[in-house]
Order: sequence, then C-alpha cells, then structure tokens
Amino acid sequence: MSHFDIAIVGAGGAGLTAAIYAARARRSVVVFERSVTGGQIATTDRVENYPGFPDGINGFELGDAMRRQAEDHGAEFRYEEVVSLSPGDGGGWRVETVESAVTASALIVTAGADYNRLGVPGEKELTGRGVSYCATCDGAFFRGQEVAVVGGGNTAIDEALFLTRFASKVHVIHRRDALRADAILQERAFAEPAIDFTWDTVVESIGGVDVVDRLTLRNTRSGETSVMLLAGVFVFIGQTPNSHLLKGLVEMDEGGHALVDLEMRTSAEGIFVAGDLRTRAARQLVSAAGDGATAAISAEHYLAEHYGAPKPAPADVVG
Repeated sequence: MSHFDIAIVGAGGAGLTAAIYAARARRSVVVFERSVTGGQIATTDRVENYPGFPDGINGFELGDAMRRQAEDHGAEFRYEEVVSLSPGDGGGWRVETVESAVTASALIVTAGADYNRLGVPGEKELTGRGVSYCATCDGAFFRGQEVAVVGGGNTAIDEALFLTRFASKVHVIHRRDALRADAILQERAFAEPAIDFTWDTVVESIGGVDVVDRLTLRNTRSGETSVMLLAGVFVFIGQTPNSHLLKGLVEMDEGGHALVDLEMRTSAEGIFVAGDLRTRAARQLVSAAGDGATAAISAEHYLAEHYGAPKPAPADVVG
C-alpha cells in the first residue's frame, strides 16, 4: 500500500492550492478527486473576481492550470471517489477509494459543499449560462437586466440586495408567504424599490436556448402557472457540505461543516479542513485558495514536528 506525507481529498480551489504548497515543501502528496478538477469553479464560464486576471478567465481553464502547477511540483492526482477515512494501523490515516487505498501522515480535506438544486428542467443545462448559485461571482454579468432569486432565507435576501447593484429588477421568488431571513434583512429588502416579491410560488422549469430567458412558475395556492421573462436566476435554497467522510472523526457545527481554528486544524490530530467544507467559509475561490495555503502550511508544521523534515529528492543530494 502506498504511503504519502499528505493526502488531499478534493481538487477544488482549496485542494489545488494546498497541493501546490505541500508539493513545493517537498512533501509527497496525493490528491483525490471524484469528478472534475477545479470543483464548482470548473462550471463557471467566466471568473472575473480572481486576482491576476483583469480580463477574466474560464473556470475550467483556471482549475486545469492550477492542477498542472501542482503536478509540476510533484503532486500526484488520482481521479477516484474516496469512500472512507479512518485511523491507520501504524498511525496517520487510511484513505480508501472505490479502486484503491493509501495511507498518509496527514489529511487535508477540501471536499467542498454542493449547492442545493431546484431539480427542475433546464437548471442543469443552463448552469453557468444564466443559472447561478453565487451572486458575488456572477452578479456583474447582469447589469441593467432583470433577474430572479429563488429562496427566502438570509443568504437569498442578502444576495438579492447585492444584485440590486447591477440588475434593473430583482424578483425574489419564495414558496411561502413570508421570508425566513432575519428581520433586519427583510426590512432592507422591503425598502429596496428594485426588489419585487413573488409569494407562494415555485419554479417549474427554466427556459432558454443558449442562455436563460424565462422561468415557468406555479402558484402553490391556486395551481396557476405563469411565465416570467428575465436574463438570469440565482438559486439560494441551502447548501449541503460533503462532510460524510468526516463524521465521527472531527467536530462539526449544526450544518455539518467542520470546526477549524485559524490554522485550519480540526479536533482530530493530523486532519485539516479548508474551503467550503469548513465552518463560516466565505464560499469564494480566492478565500478557498487562502484556506488551502494555510492548511498546507499547518500540515507541514505538523509533519515536521511529528515526523521530521522531508527527505531530500535525489537532485538535492550533493555527491
């Protein structure tokens, strides 16, 4: 069975940055990813708020560039789904996938979180082309256009207020007749002339050929359907952290996010968590990258203290 200094679970922005930092520290690193490199950012057509790209960059291309950078420094990537994490027989941690198993002296878990979807026709096909789950990321693309926000909690209303900086009109669509958001957010939203509320309504489908141009809605009381013409829809109906692998290993908050300190350390020795999987994450690529760097630096300190410095590569040995 292969052994690594650090095993990283998840190849989103946090995991890729952690891989770069850990590999540059001359640690043996393996990164496990169940789907596509880059995580959620890979589904974003254009990233405009990541430093260093004034003209923006395609999300998939950015994720792929980060992967190549990590590989150039020696990180190994395995596209396998991790099914369990457990203490290793001789210390450290055991990582099992559908295909294989490895051991590692330290774990950095960056499995992220999945946005809850509406599950309606057109949502998957038009994600990144008018369907969004991040107003901070995509709001500026809708300057002077009408958009909708689906949801009634704190995040939905906070993001709706943010969108008024760009959109000409923001339609808040909520399945109930009252918001769940905090009172102060409700007051701000009700006082904002650019926000319009559609109560007791659910989205039946999202329409458009290449980009979103309409929503089909259904009133939950009357059963009547209607069509709303707009340029984009932002879905904020919750987020589910991919924390099932950590259950029983680390302390979590009520929402299932791992509790970490400022150095991304969890309650379990040798396990670090970064990105959207940790509690109170900003849910932005740039903050995920910062988390990943912090986690890798903390993991290096942990390894140096418990296992010593990394062995020099052959090229470093002076004969």
